[in-house]
Amino acid sequence: MSQSSSVAFFDSQFQQQVRNRDFQLNPFELVALPYLKGRVLDFGCGLGNLAIAAAQRGCSVVGLDASRSAIEHLRQRVLDAALPVEAIEADLRNHEIAEEFDCVVSIGLLMFFDCPTALRILTMLQDRVRPGGIAVVNVFIEGTTYLDILQPDSHCLFPHEEMARCFSGWDILHSEFRDFDAQNGSIKSFVTLVAQRPGRASR
Repeated sequence: MSQSSSVAFFDSQFQQQVRNRDFQLNPFELVALPYLKGRVLDFGCGLGNLAIAAAQRGCSVVGLDASRSAIEHLRQRVLDAALPVEAIEADLRNHEIAEEFDCVVSIGLLMFFDCPTALRILTMLQDRVRPGGIAVVNVFIEGTTYLDILQPDSHCLFPHEEMARCFSGWDILHSEFRDFDAQNGSIKSFVTLVAQRPGRASR
């Protein structure tokens, strides 16, 4: 699955969710939500269910995604509800972020890039967290056998302890491994990590 076909796949998935009015937070978003405060970046926001939930709790949110369908839908939802969410369509492989945030979230995204790209993006996201701020990252890890949605020659299954190593020196607030059954007896293996950047929060 090429990058463009991957975006098209998720466009289709998001459109189906909209038709079904399936806007519930997934298990990883439910883990993330209690940690979110202040200015939040949702990197790979999809339909923006987490972004909206965070805004309803008083956060100001920037949501980025490559899916035009998802971003257009999110823009309409936040317009209708008058919520402080900025929805931006972007090529996340190459999108540079200048602003710093109190919280940075990336759920279910980095595995769709090759490992050097995924690690480069992860470093950029870490750099965008203010001192004392929070990062929430969720990815596929080794042990995942459900590969249908990943590019066969360009994806990243993180080693089991790699995410913790990437956040060495941060305070790990939550680390959770979960397996889910998938099609044809395959498995989706995830790690969800919540970490606090060292330093005193500026506000």
